[in-house]
Formats: sequence, structure tokens, C-alpha cells
Amino acid sequence: MGEDPRTTYVLVDGENIDATLGTSILGRRPRPEERPRWERLLQFAQELWEQPATGLFFLAANNELPMPFIQALVAIGYRPVPLSGAVGEKVVDIAIQRTLVEIRRRHADVLLVSNDGDFVDQVRDLLDGRRVGVVGFQEFRSNAFLPLTADGLFTFDLEYEVQAFKERLPRVRIIPIDDFDPADFL
Repeated sequence: MGEDPRTTYVLVDGENIDATLGTSILGRRPRPEERPRWERLLQFAQELWEQPATGLFFLAANNELPMPFIQALVAIGYRPVPLSGAVGEKVVDIAIQRTLVEIRRRHADVLLVSNDGDFVDQVRDLLDGRRVGVVGFQEFRSNAFLPLTADGLFTFDLEYEVQAFKERLPRVRIIPIDDFDPADFL
């Protein structure tokens, strides 16, 4: 009997990405066409380490399921994880932390899609030889992840590397001179 193929678990902190996009980048609630193309993220994950990817999309449902969004996630291959809890309880963070701990017991790799530093301890624990990456917006990623790159943590930008958006976002970021194209500013 053969072993199951190694998997990449893609854990999406939907609240964090949406809040960063809306508050920090756009300065308003994103329109549907401005949101990430989540299917591109799964494709990126599969191609990155050349293995199957399982997407888990965590969201605070607060006793109300956003059914059109849930159905869209299922249609593109994600398992939605709608959560509820007490007022002020960070249910998405708690669930992702618990999931990262559980993944440590499995032969799997991880892409965490969040800018949130609340997951640094669990990510550090996963850097035991497996491949682990954090996907988000480079300029908003928690600096607490930076020291983990020396231990093998990969970092990816949701727009520039994953190419999860149909159009360029109005971002201001530090540009490596080798990537600078004056046409982008003219």
C-alpha cells in the first residue's frame, strides 16, 4: 500500500487579507473585482512545490453564513471554515493556530495567507524540515516573521508573486532596483 502524496495546506486568514486590502491599500471596502482571485492562490500552491494543495478558508461567520461566497469557495476547491464565538474572540486566529499545531503532526507543507503576527510561534514550530511559507502583502506582513526566513520560511506577495489580482493595486512599496520599471510611474 503506497503513501498518500505529500500535501500543501493553504490556510487563508480571510479577515486579515480583506482588512489589509480595504483599510491599508484601498482605503475603502473592496469591490468584488478588486478582491483576490482565490483560485490563483491554489494554483500557485500546487505549482510551487509540485504537489496537491488543500485550501482552507477561515472566516468569522457570526451565526450568519455568507452563502454565495461559501458556494464560490467550494466551487473553486476550498473548504470554507466558518466560525463563531464570543464577542471580541478572535475565532479565525484561534482556529488557524489550532490548525497549524495539528499540521505539525502530519507529513505536509504549509502556506499561511495572512499578514498577522499572531501565528509566528506556530509557524516557527513548523520549520522542522518541511516547507512553510507566508503569503500576504509584503509591506504589511508582520516583521515578527522576518527572523524566521533564516530558518527556511518562504515569503510570497499575494499580488506580485502569486498574481492573485486582475488589476494592479494602488500600493506603495520598496522596489528592488532590478525590478524597477519607470513605465510603471509614467
